[in-house]
Amino acid sequence: MSAAERSDIEEFDEWLDEVAAALAWHDGDAEATIRTLLADCKHLREQLALAQIAMGMGFTRGWSPCTERSAELVRRE
Repeated sequence: MSAAERSDIEEFDEWLDEVAAALAWHDGDAEATIRTLLADCKHLREQLALAQIAMGMGFTRGWSPCTERSAELVRRE
């Protein structure tokens, strides 16, 4: 099944499984889960910033990674 053929329900179920796994890792403590995820985001942004400094523009043909998400971010309610 291609990504385009996946239903919204399947995508939601996958997302819900990831949320449940993150909460289970912290024994159901939502605040600890959020703190860990924010710390992970901070670490990955720092790693991305280091990678941006280290890579040359010729290597990526002018492309540069961005630390902020934009239009591709879809809010689920």
